Amino acid sequence: MFTNIFFNILLNLDKNWQVTNVESDLETNEITLVVDYINKLAKFPKTSDYFKIYDHTKIRKWRHLDTMQYKTFIECRLPRVKNKSGKIATILPPWASSHSHHTHLFEHAVIDLLLATKNQTKTAELMRCSFKIINKIIHDSTIRGLSRRDESEFNNIKHLSIDAKSFKRNHKYITVLSDPISGNIIDVEEDRTKESVTKLLDKTFTSEQQENVETISMDMWKAYLSVAKKKLINAAIVHDRFHLVQYLNKVIDKVRRREVKTNDELKNSRYTLLKNECNLTDKQKIQFETIKAGNYEVSKAWEVCANFKALFRKETDKDKGLKLYNHWVKDAYGRQISEVDKVVEMFDNHIIGVVNALISKFNNAMAERLNGKIQEIKTAGRGYRTFKNFRSVILFFHGGLELYPLKR
Repeated sequence: MFTNIFFNILLNLDKNWQVTNVESDLETNEITLVVDYINKLAKFPKTSDYFKIYDHTKIRKWRHLDTMQYKTFIECRLPRVKNKSGKIATILPPWASSHSHHTHLFEHAVIDLLLATKNQTKTAELMRCSFKIINKIIHDSTIRGLSRRDESEFNNIKHLSIDAKSFKRNHKYITVLSDPISGNIIDVEEDRTKESVTKLLDKTFTSEQQENVETISMDMWKAYLSVAKKKLINAAIVHDRFHLVQYLNKVIDKVRRREVKTNDELKNSRYTLLKNECNLTDKQKIQFETIKAGNYEVSKAWEVCANFKALFRKETDKDKGLKLYNHWVKDAYGRQISEVDKVVEMFDNHIIGVVNALISKFNNAMAERLNGKIQEIKTAGRGYRTFKNFRSVILFFHGGLELYPLKR
């Protein structure tokens, strides 16, 4: 049915390896290619010395790409050689890596499909293999990609972003370190403590590379601030815009919840007040204008937030940025809203990072987009029970790694 020559051509085997038999099972729709090492000599691994074949391993089997509707496997008894000192080594086949149970081409196809679907279960179904195989390929590819990183590539990194992402329930987090220029995640560490962030920076960068960092964008989490000041001694701390605005949005909602108890006009207005004006429906626009025209504290809190957002639309230097910020603070305190005052006080306690956010081109916008992509991965995987699995998947999809077993 199938010829040995046909598969020798497809597998692109060198003169040492040859398909000697093709076994087909029409009931199971499977094809097994029996490959033999036909040379009497083989090169001892990592040397230039050739020795006679000593013996062969037990039959090993690898999953290969399907041949039309047939699942295809390769079987081979790998040759072993013994050097002059008596050490025995197994000759690896050209179609697979050591200890692998699938061929390079099969792994290539799995990686391509994973990158397209972002879903391990769907990929396993389409490749007609187990979820376990897909998961192992992700782990192996990630490890391989990380091993191919050149430490010198971090010499030119001047800007970093650091952010937290929920991992499990009960306030379990991971810390995500990313490059806002390339948009790649550099690495991930479990938890968001001083110890975990220190470990993350130290295993990624040398002391000299840490000193080269010029800006680090983050929220106001104390552990991040403490470690950044200690490790990234030349980096300006930039509190990212997303979290700053998020604090003010929470204030709007707190004031709304307090006032809605005595003002029916504020009922069902949460999304109206928190949406961008350009995204409001016609009905929400009418409600928004009614609230804005009313003498409500929530409308004043909304104005405080809107005025803060407007600061980012102005190109400014540090001195001018500080003046604009101080003017905003004075106006915010003048509203005499307790919830607003607490957030403004918090901003003042981190004034350098807040003002840097106004003048810096770098922020956590890319990190937040990556955060969203991580959530997509988490949702598709229905959560991850172990950090090891979660880290591998994150870096597989968003680490900018060279994943393939052979360079393309």
